[in-house]
This record gives sequence, structure tokens and C-alpha cells, in this order.
Amino acid sequence: QVQLVESGGGLVQAGGSLRLSCAASGRTFSSCAMGWFRQAPGKEREFVASISVNGDYMTYAPPVDDRFTISRDDVKNTLNLQMNSLKAEDTAVYYCTAKCTSVGSAGSTYSLPGSYDDWGRGTQVTVSS
Repeated sequence: QVQLVESGGGLVQAGGSLRLSCAASGRTFSSCAMGWFRQAPGKEREFVASISVNGDYMTYAPPVDDRFTISRDDVKNTLNLQMNSLKAEDTAVYYCTAKCTSVGSAGSTYSLPGSYDDWGRGTQVTVSS
């Protein structure tokens, strides 16, 4: 099991940027595929981005594809999400998640919440229009 703690959320104006971070502990971070999901009030949790074990492959949800960048630092055991050109519809609680079992190939990414083993508690991102 891996413990995940998100940080970096807050209030930002539309068009602005935020950088979310996720600190991982308790398991070999470098052997886990990682992801970000978000959940807005009254909506289901939705996929945002995923990064493979080897860090070479990333997958993004279409609404964020040209604005968000996921990255990982296996030395610091940290997952990041750089969010640019934020919109009001990006307002949500953002969750960091890890898939450390049955990963498959080192280049695989995962977009379904059921694929992941461990979740953080989330960090609130609010974008004012």
C-alpha cells in the first residue's frame, strides 16, 4: 500500500495556473503507475491524467489535454500536475492515485478509477470566472 498526500490546491482566477503535488510513501513509488482524477460537486469522479511507471507515456482527458502536464520525480517520490489556462469548469477536488499491483508493462497508463489501488484525500481547486 502507498500513502498519498496532495497539496497545492487553492483559489485562482480563470486563465491562471496552479501546480499540484502528491507526496507518496510506504511503497516503492517508482514501480507504480500514477494518475490524477477530479470530482466536482454533484458529479462523478473523472479521469484527468495518467503517467506510466517509466515516465515515458502520459494520457490526458480531452478537456485538459493542451493545458495540463503530469510528471513524476522518482527520487523525491512525488507526482505533479501543472495546470495552465485554468477555467471555471476545472473547479473540483483533485485526487492523486497509484496503481502498484498488476501494472503490466512499464509504459502502460490507466484512465479508469477502478484500475487504481490507493487514493489520496484530495485537494480543492477553485477557479473563479
